[in-house]
Amino acid sequence: MTATLTTTRRSTGSIVGAGLAATAVAALATSTVAAAGSAAGISLDVSGAPIPVSGFAVLTVVFSLVGVALAAVLARRAHQPRSTFVRTTVVLTALSLVPDLVADATTDTRVLLMVTHLVAAAIVVPAVARRLPPARRD
Repeated sequence: MTATLTTTRRSTGSIVGAGLAATAVAALATSTVAAAGSAAGISLDVSGAPIPVSGFAVLTVVFSLVGVALAAVLARRAHQPRSTFVRTTVVLTALSLVPDLVADATTDTRVLLMVTHLVAAAIVVPAVARRLPPARRD
């Protein structure tokens, strides 16, 4: 029992550590993409209000941490944590694109918003998934 608990704690710590590092990289990447888009002339206005570049980083951190928490729960509860996490995050990433598709913004802005979602997912999901076991040992 102690060995299982210790292994689970180490595994969870590894997931959280990798997730936090990936979250920081993703936040920097999404804000860089947004800044580059803005510099290229793409508006960051949605419904007439500008999204600050820092807002991309903040939202990336918030939703990435939700993903890290999800991974930690799946590591303890799912029979196949890695595949369950990847499938779930692919669906959630696809769903995150829906508001961008219907946003009151120019087409360029909508595409830029979707790209930032995909960039964040491309960084965080693999980094966290690599730390999850393919199958839980019970």
